[in-house]
Amino acid sequence: MAVMNVSEYDVILDAREDRCPMPLLKAKMALSKMTSGNCLCVTTEDVGSLKDIPHYINIVGHTLLKQEENEGVFTFVVQKK
Repeated sequence: MAVMNVSEYDVILDAREDRCPMPLLKAKMALSKMTSGNCLCVTTEDVGSLKDIPHYINIVGHTLLKQEENEGVFTFVVQKK
């Protein structure tokens, strides 16, 4: 598993135990409480998140800085607009 440098993220959301639509809903809630320019790191094992999270980020105008998969764990790093 990849090691994350937590200092590069303002909020870390571990949604690995959650299933659709919870990872996306929790990401939305976290982003709504964040300041513009802050970074959110979301980890999930829900395959639906591969489509849902980037789609939502694109629609609302946030920036998807990183998306990766490692041993069934999907990681998204999002910068709030």
